Amino acid sequence: MGTLVTLHLPPGSPIVEQPWVITIGSLGDLEEWEPIVCGPYEHRHALALARAVVADDDLMAVVEPMLPLDGVDAIRKEIELARAAAEAPDAGDFEPQLAREHPGAPPEPAEVLAGWRRIAGKLTA
Repeated sequence: MGTLVTLHLPPGSPIVEQPWVITIGSLGDLEEWEPIVCGPYEHRHALALARAVVADDDLMAVVEPMLPLDGVDAIRKEIELARAAAEAPDAGDFEPQLAREHPGAPPEPAEVLAGWRRIAGKLTA
């Protein structure tokens, strides 16, 4: 059985609406190959797909949001925000949490394609 790593978001977090990617790699030093990055997916699809992939294999899947930033200034602003958050007095002081969300069965390819259409609609709106 593999490992699934993701963010623990508060209920109603707007980050859930972002596109999500899955990075899948070897768990530990058992195999040497470059991790693959898949996506974008809707949040629930990413979690379900990642969980299904690592369920029966010694793999690690990291599910994280993409930030569709439209230029250098937007990227630099996000970097500044991340640096400021890391310098906050309580940065890094958190307890591990159990997963609150248990995704169902992985989506069928048609459901993933429908999700891509919804993501494209959000990104081009």
